[in-house]
Amino acid sequence: MSNKEVKSALKSAREAIKNKEFKEALKHCKTVLKIEKNNYNAWVFIGLSASELDQPDQSQAAYKKAVELEPEQLLAWQVRYRIILCDKNKCYEVINKLTEIYESDKEYLKLARVWLQLIQLKEEEPVDKKELVQLLQKMTQLPSDCLKEVEQDSETQQHLITAFEKALVLIDPVPGEDHKKVSADYVKCLSLLPQEEARMTAACQSMISLYPNQSYPLEVLCHHYLKTVSSFSRLMDLVPDSGLGHLCLGTKTLLEGRYKDAIDDLTQGLKKMSSTTGWYSLAEAQFKIYRYADSATSCSQGIFNCVHSRHHQYLIKKRVTKKGLNQSPDCGEYFFLLGQLYWDMGEETRKDRSKAHTHLLKAAKLDPHLGCVFRYLGHYYRDIAKDYGRAQGCYKKAFQLDSEDVESGAASVDLSMGQGDMDAALAILQSVLEKATPGSAKWAWMRRGLYYLKVGENQQAIADLQAALRADPEDWVCWECLGEAYLNRRSFTAALKAFGKAHQLQPCSIYSVYQAAAIKQTLGKFKEAVAEYLLITAKQDYVPALKGLGECQLSLAKSLMQDCRDGGAIDLIQQILYFVISRAVQLRPDLSCLWKLLGDACTAVSTVSPNRAKVIVPALLAGLDANTESQMLNQAQTLKVGERCYAHALKLMPEVASRWYDLGLNYYHQASLTQNDQNSPAMDIEKAQQCLKKAIMMDSSNHSYWNALGVVSMNKDLENYALAQHCFIKSIQVEPNNVVAWTNLGSLYLKKENIELAHEAFKIAQSLEPLYVNCWIGQALIAERVGSYDTMDLFRHTTELSTHMEGVKGYAFWVCSTLLDKSNRDSELYRYNIVQMNAISAAQVALSKYTERIQSDPDAFIMLGYLNEHLQLKRQALQAYQRAVELLQSTSSSEELAFSLGSYGRALCTSGQWEEAVHVYNSTPLQELSDLVGLALAYCKAGLISDSISAYERALAVASSEKEKAYTLTALALLQHQQGNLDSAKTLLFKCSMLKEPISESLVCLCALGLANSDATLAAAALTELLKQGSASGSAIEQRCLLTCTLLAVQGNFSAVPREVSRAVHSNPGNASLWALLSRVVPQYYPRKANGAAVAGHVACLSSMTQGKRALLYSGVNQLASGRHSGEDSQKNALKTMQRAVLLCPDDPATWAGLMAACYTENTSCYLSGSAPRRQALQQTLMSVVSEKGIVDEIERPLAQALEGWVLQQAVTGYWGLTHTVSVMLSLRQVQCQRLLMTDGGTVLPEPVLEQLSSAVMMNPTNLGAWHWLAKVYRSQGLLVQAVMAYRQSLQLASQLGMHSCQVASLLRLALLALGPCMVGVPGNDWKDLVLEATTEVLKLDSSPVALLFQALLQFVTKMAARETRRLLERLVYIQDIPATVVQVASWYLLRHLHAKNDEELMKVLLQHAKMNGDQRLLEFHSVLNSSS
Repeated sequence: MSNKEVKSALKSAREAIKNKEFKEALKHCKTVLKIEKNNYNAWVFIGLSASELDQPDQSQAAYKKAVELEPEQLLAWQVRYRIILCDKNKCYEVINKLTEIYESDKEYLKLARVWLQLIQLKEEEPVDKKELVQLLQKMTQLPSDCLKEVEQDSETQQHLITAFEKALVLIDPVPGEDHKKVSADYVKCLSLLPQEEARMTAACQSMISLYPNQSYPLEVLCHHYLKTVSSFSRLMDLVPDSGLGHLCLGTKTLLEGRYKDAIDDLTQGLKKMSSTTGWYSLAEAQFKIYRYADSATSCSQGIFNCVHSRHHQYLIKKRVTKKGLNQSPDCGEYFFLLGQLYWDMGEETRKDRSKAHTHLLKAAKLDPHLGCVFRYLGHYYRDIAKDYGRAQGCYKKAFQLDSEDVESGAASVDLSMGQGDMDAALAILQSVLEKATPGSAKWAWMRRGLYYLKVGENQQAIADLQAALRADPEDWVCWECLGEAYLNRRSFTAALKAFGKAHQLQPCSIYSVYQAAAIKQTLGKFKEAVAEYLLITAKQDYVPALKGLGECQLSLAKSLMQDCRDGGAIDLIQQILYFVISRAVQLRPDLSCLWKLLGDACTAVSTVSPNRAKVIVPALLAGLDANTESQMLNQAQTLKVGERCYAHALKLMPEVASRWYDLGLNYYHQASLTQNDQNSPAMDIEKAQQCLKKAIMMDSSNHSYWNALGVVSMNKDLENYALAQHCFIKSIQVEPNNVVAWTNLGSLYLKKENIELAHEAFKIAQSLEPLYVNCWIGQALIAERVGSYDTMDLFRHTTELSTHMEGVKGYAFWVCSTLLDKSNRDSELYRYNIVQMNAISAAQVALSKYTERIQSDPDAFIMLGYLNEHLQLKRQALQAYQRAVELLQSTSSSEELAFSLGSYGRALCTSGQWEEAVHVYNSTPLQELSDLVGLALAYCKAGLISDSISAYERALAVASSEKEKAYTLTALALLQHQQGNLDSAKTLLFKCSMLKEPISESLVCLCALGLANSDATLAAAALTELLKQGSASGSAIEQRCLLTCTLLAVQGNFSAVPREVSRAVHSNPGNASLWALLSRVVPQYYPRKANGAAVAGHVACLSSMTQGKRALLYSGVNQLASGRHSGEDSQKNALKTMQRAVLLCPDDPATWAGLMAACYTENTSCYLSGSAPRRQALQQTLMSVVSEKGIVDEIERPLAQALEGWVLQQAVTGYWGLTHTVSVMLSLRQVQCQRLLMTDGGTVLPEPVLEQLSSAVMMNPTNLGAWHWLAKVYRSQGLLVQAVMAYRQSLQLASQLGMHSCQVASLLRLALLALGPCMVGVPGNDWKDLVLEATTEVLKLDSSPVALLFQALLQFVTKMAARETRRLLERLVYIQDIPATVVQVASWYLLRHLHAKNDEELMKVLLQHAKMNGDQRLLEFHSVLNSSS
């Protein structure tokens, strides 16, 4: 049988197995074995068929025979492995053989699976752990190229990782050598798998923690994270010479900006090992410090490193391509691929004509329609041969063959533009763009846009660049080009957005940030521009950015100078010198513009005050040795430095006229200073004139040069007015719309007393530029000379335009002159110029700026002090007058010095410095009435009354008018009254009233004198005369109203007091003082209207902040009087109001006393509502605060003592009501009682204490609060009769004083005291009669709900079931406007009455009423009554 028959039989067997006809397959295989006993396939088919026919022994024997015949064949081993899987001994043999076969065939996935199956079998057996570890180690010892081959096979990778992890778990000991070796292999394995970065990091960290002296995991981490600079300090500690460690250290220092250190570290690291990233970092560091040649060398090394690492890939490609050429020698594409390969291999193969160029030419000859060949030929001719003509032809050919070849089309257009052939370039672009769809052909749109941008057709350039961005919105270069186009079109906002988008896409681009900053600088947004420039300069020393930064800061400094903020301006000039000198000039000392900027910055200090012009200048710029420290220069020295800077700029560019102009202005400013260390002012002004003439010779068409020469010619050292006039006229001829020249010409005419021509010149300047302040000052000076009423208005307008020294001083002078003229207060001109235009504040602010800059003008300081006095700025006025006196003491102007000394003394009196004022006034000639009166006042305030009287008598002799005499007599009368000479005071006041021109102040004093001494007749007569003087205004209205109310109270007409104040309020509803007075008198004289008085106090708060602080206290007192607590209104109550009053007036003891009363009210309401009080134990603290705040002068001491006494009573009352303890601190300064602290805890006070308290009260019998408090003490001790006597004493005292509210309070307290024994059933009618007597008297005085309640309770105690009892209680429960506390108490007793009578219907009505009013306690009381019955 032939070989063909064997193949046929095997084929038949294979078909039979496929058709599952295994017996037929056996027959065919046996036929084959008869011919070839050792046929491998036949034995495999027999094994397979026998296995399917359930003949395992025959199948295993057949596979064994096949394996013996072909031990290297895989199929039999695989099938045999499946069969003998249950026989582990044979299974191991098969697995070992499969491992060898898979490893030789590089079947790594199958190899890993077999290894894992073997390990799994071992794990199922009770084998030694060491044997299992050895198997795992064998599996993990795969070669490194194995991992590279399976890098796309994640399953194999996971099998390997699983083996490593199992081995690491099983290995003992840990740490140990075996464990260290496997850990290192595990780290190495993971480092080759990019997707296992997290595991690799964790494995390295674990190995580092176990083996801290091993450098390998640190090296892996550093190598892996070289671009992001991870931790490497430990690696450097372990291996100081580690190349990776130095590379990481260099990368870190590069990121920190320490470029020299980075270069040293990177160089040392690259000596140890070559790294593309390292070469790149080294090149970047060298580039940062401008070592461009070294940077290029480093880049070349990095590129070589990249090429070298890919060289084996090129060799493979080359081998494959040449093999293709051998098979198809006429295929042009193979020649192109080989040429492209040579081109991509690097510079050497590109330049070798026998390689890239030759093969590309062959490809072009063999296939002339292959466009990519011509593209690469174009690259060769352009980059290597530098034959741009041939390159252009090749690119055109490539683009003609393939219109989609963007690279060829772009290169062709670029070459055409580079050679100046714009028509050809535009033709190509036009042909492409005609066919382009929206969002395509970006390269063409962009290039045509750049062409239009180059030729100045900005609108077309914008359209094309926008089309390019539609194709690629993320192209930051295109955004920058679009920004340039917008900038050329002067569309600054659009340009800003474009450059902002470019910076967003490419944050590393400095150009976009610089352009954005330059645009903001152009728009005048200097602060924003400075921020942008600083972003650039923080990264690198970019000279244009440093220059722009200096220009912006100079502009900001000039704007600060215009607002007289000289300190901030000097700080900015200091920064300019730092940035420009220390950085920009060192980089580019050859740039004239930088030296000009330095000169501008130094010359700018001429505007500020000499005291402020202190600038720290680098030593080199100051003309000193470069090694010395920076110098602090004054104004003249700084201007000298500016002169040197301009001179250096002229050396670099001597033919620039503007530099001569700048130098001339610098000399002019030097001449303007009063002191010059080197040259006289005449020499400097001569130099300034020569420099400006030089500038005009170079450029006579510049109007600024002519104008500056005119200004210099008007200087007092030249006074060449003819030349100045010629220059100003010439400047106007060059530029007719020249507002500065017209103004200067007007100033010239004004100086020459030619008013008409000056007015015409200023008028033309105003028409040219209405906001130019100098021409308005000129018009104001003309108006001042001719005596126009518009003078003050014109000067005011100059201060509104800008801060100009001449305009400020003129306006302040006119404001002060108007204020000094007391006769024009009611004129319409005064009300407009001073009041309506807020002239005092405006002039004070402007003059403060003036004196900040010009600190040697005493007139200005005198005016500033006067304006500060009017604004009640006492300290500022004192400082201004003091400075004026200091300046005038060095002059010979005795009259002006006397005036300033008088003003200074007046300011000292105002600020309370009486002794200094006396000294200052005595240093004046004392010939003026104002000085004598001021001295008298200072003597009086200093306590020298006799000296004060003598001074007033001297002033009376000097007084020239009747009114001056009247005021002086009034002051003398006050001093006589202060000394107790009442008759002398009256005589002087009567004498004053008999003058021809009596003053209202003397009548007010006479009336007050009568009221203080209870002389109602005298007070009424004086008040009548006062009212005859006509209607009052201002504070006199409140004064007269207060006198009238006091007179009514003295006369006993208490009810008329609130009516009088109400009448005054209706007549003057805008007077906040009257509203406050109404809120003050109502709780004292008409407490039933306390709610309305609280509203009056609120109106006063809204009307005036000054009056509102005190009126807030009055509102709180009225709310206390009306019982307004937080239980009724959580927002508008006494506690809230008093808290606000304390916040606004923390130094007023009355507010703290009111807060104490409000806290007591809140606690009392909490007790009545059944809730726990929240403001306990505050009495002692608040009482201490009142004592501290109550330290006042002798005049107010009685009031302060009375307030302290009331607070003490309130404190004790609070302790009694809240804690029921008698261990309290009693501090009775107002009753002259020693401090007493009760230490025993009993409830009965010792007899000596009671006697001491009683005697203390008797020593001050006019203190109503003390009597009430003493009665409460008696009552707490059970001494009711003594308590009744104390209450009756307080009632008698209140009646004598005419205090209506105190009478009511005493009667109610007496009734409450008598009601106590009645409620507990004390026999007898004395207490009942006392209750009826007291309540009846209260109801005669006022309709008091509390008195009605006491009567109802007395009726309830005596006749609980009577109908009259129900009537009295229902009257209190169901009638409106009854205080809630009274209603609650009456409801309780009414419920008890109805419950006793078992009146269910009326009880239901009462309970329904309680539900409507939220009286939950009454409902609970009803439940208690029902449960107890």
